[in-house]
Amino acid sequence: MATSSALDTLIELATQATDEAAKRLGRAVRATEDAEQKLAMLMQYREDYVLRFQVKLSAGVSASGYRNFQQFLDKLDEAIKGQQRVVQDATRRVGNERTAWQGCERKRMSYDILAERTLKVQQLKESRRDQKQTDEFAARQLLYKR
Repeated sequence: MATSSALDTLIELATQATDEAAKRLGRAVRATEDAEQKLAMLMQYREDYVLRFQVKLSAGVSASGYRNFQQFLDKLDEAIKGQQRVVQDATRRVGNERTAWQGCERKRMSYDILAERTLKVQQLKESRRDQKQTDEFAARQLLYKR
């Protein structure tokens, strides 16, 4: 069975790995939230731009103005598609980091359980040894009293 100090070292290393994995997961979640906010801003800007253009359109727009609007709208749509890919990648990264954190946490918990079992075995041995000593002492006392 593993010694207590070796097990403590493993638990400490697993705890550090779990903490680092949790930090990476937190950074990935924040990056995803940032990417989603940027996507929402782009989509809102596109909607506002279309509404403003519709107002201008009712007042009359030249062919070049319409062409410029269409080109800018195409660029906005490309930017939105690009940001959607960034969001998807960030979401995938969150999933990967969550899986890594869960693996580290499982490993740490396994070491904790092993340490608890080791402690229980040691306590049981000590209890049996104490009981044996008590029994031997009682038997000696009984022999000396006769």
